[in-house]
Amino acid sequence: MKPTVQDDRRCFACGPENQHGLQMVFEYGEGSARCVVTPKTHLSGWSAVMHGGIVVTLLDEAMAHAAISLGLRAVTARMTVRFRKAAPVDGPLIVEGRVRSRRGRMIELTSELRDESGTLFAQASGRFVSEP
Repeated sequence: MKPTVQDDRRCFACGPENQHGLQMVFEYGEGSARCVVTPKTHLSGWSAVMHGGIVVTLLDEAMAHAAISLGLRAVTARMTVRFRKAAPVDGPLIVEGRVRSRRGRMIELTSELRDESGTLFAQASGRFVSEP
């Protein structure tokens, strides 16, 4: 069975039908996506600090949704993450993704995770491949 880029509403990050997921909801601009998320304590790595894998998930999802803002369904081909500061699990965080460029099926994107005061916790860059 060949996997497809099809929304079954069960995505761990944004699927509304995944009761164990993050259930992220995005606002869209032209080539951008933004989500406010309040991570629960069960997503901790250390006490009151979000697990790094969840941080990566937030950044990846923001880039995917930035592609969606242009009507593209795409999957991650490569991603680089830079952790700047430990992200908390006790308050709202803002994750934003942006399309930087597109060439054929290749899309270059970036994303950032900040709190409401602008503190930068992590940033990513990635290359996604859109469906044909």
